[in-house]
Amino acid sequence: MRLTAKARYAVTALLDMVLYAEQQPIALAEIAQRQGLSLAFLEQLFCQLRKRGLVSSVRGPTGGYYLSHSASTITIGMILQAVEEPVDMTQCRGLQSCQQGNRCLTHHLWSSLSERIRYFLGTVTLSELSHSSSVQQEGVAKRCRALNQ
Repeated sequence: MRLTAKARYAVTALLDMVLYAEQQPIALAEIAQRQGLSLAFLEQLFCQLRKRGLVSSVRGPTGGYYLSHSASTITIGMILQAVEEPVDMTQCRGLQSCQQGNRCLTHHLWSSLSERIRYFLGTVTLSELSHSSSVQQEGVAKRCRALNQ
């Protein structure tokens, strides 16, 4: 399974919000610059994230986006669902019509794998991810680079 750019950008952007927003709305331009993401693409993603209730927005000169819920309650699975990225390892999208309309010999294997991936992504929260050592190290490095510019 390969995650699309849409899925990766959405998770990266929301994780950036957890690390840098500091209880205030954050402009998408800041996220785009910090993470090297397309602002236009982020705007499309945040429209979907807002519709699914994961983020809210504030208009005006000091406006931007903020998480609608605590980072400890937003899972990676929720983010992927919000941007319409199904986690499915089967060739038939779970319809059991993988091989000329019939279920293939390995359908159960791929279906079980899909369930396990969905379960895993449904248990990892933004808060957990933000506290991982690799994310913390990258966050410190980005802050230092920003200060030196």
